[in-house]
Amino acid sequence: MLRLPKFRFLQPKSLVEAVRMMSDEGPDALFVAGGTDLYPNMKRRQQVPKVVIGLAQLKQLRTIKGKPAQGMVLGAGLTLTEVAEDRRIQPAYPVVSNAAELISTPLLRNMGSIGGNLLLDTRCNYYDQNYEWRKGINFCMKKDGKICWVAPSSPRCWAVQSSDSAPVMVAIGAQVKLISGSGERLLPMAELYNDDGIHHLNKRPDELLTEIHLPPTNGWRATYWKLRRRGSFDFPVLGVATCLRLTGDGTVEHAKIVLGGIGSYPIEVTLSEKAIIGKKLTEETIHDAAEAAYSPVKPLDNTDFAMSWRKHMARYYVACTLRELGGLPQSLPHLETERSVPALRVFSSGPFS
Repeated sequence: MLRLPKFRFLQPKSLVEAVRMMSDEGPDALFVAGGTDLYPNMKRRQQVPKVVIGLAQLKQLRTIKGKPAQGMVLGAGLTLTEVAEDRRIQPAYPVVSNAAELISTPLLRNMGSIGGNLLLDTRCNYYDQNYEWRKGINFCMKKDGKICWVAPSSPRCWAVQSSDSAPVMVAIGAQVKLISGSGERLLPMAELYNDDGIHHLNKRPDELLTEIHLPPTNGWRATYWKLRRRGSFDFPVLGVATCLRLTGDGTVEHAKIVLGGIGSYPIEVTLSEKAIIGKKLTEETIHDAAEAAYSPVKPLDNTDFAMSWRKHMARYYVACTLRELGGLPQSLPHLETERSVPALRVFSSGPFS
């Protein structure tokens, strides 16, 4: 049985006290909300803080403010279940609530927070193992070692960003609020992530994510499609978040297509966006956008399924999101015979406008 290492647990009564505690304890401390990511990591000795500062009881982190027309603000401590089921979020931002509903299992969604999912540690087959297993291969670059076993000649870590909510928030242009003893800042979601498996967040250790600012619902349509082996539990091996604004005649005025689960950060495929901006969504333009997504997608062999198949599937998933938002019938020929795996799992959310 894997057991937690010894640590001190602090429970602040306010955000101010939480920030002060972190400042006092320094690099030996970590924040925790639901603990669905941190505690398993601690059991595997991937993270070994001497102090854990609990945030689950802070009501300031569990609020929902604003109106869709002006934009809404979600407290980072809201559970994934609360985000998925809230009657204010569902009709205005179904892509956000549906992405939250696709994360893990009901039990863990009742515990895990939306802020925690946005800050999810990067994952890798060589990293997410117990201490003895990792020691047996002489550890990896992300923890205690010097070599990235995915790409041994590489000077960097290639662990994968596997959050479902991150590509969605990047695609719709959300922002996050970070606070610390030195003040606060509002950061565009796209700037929160770095293309590095170890230093994957543009966030200082002493900063606390307190709010997610959703943009006004001024005509955007968005959807999220997720590929995973088991439909009831797994992390994404590919996630496609697409957000469009269409003119009255159906011309694509603005587009964001963001891929998750294939790199150390949510990857915006600008070539696919350029292939449809200023055009109507037809099978021809969708095909061009899907083909444009193929070259930039370079998944590595550090997660489930063959990397070449995951790269191939990026075409289909980009096309599927565009057909959904354009109101076109789906066409997924022979997907389940492309590879000998269990039935392909496709998950999507409807548009919001």
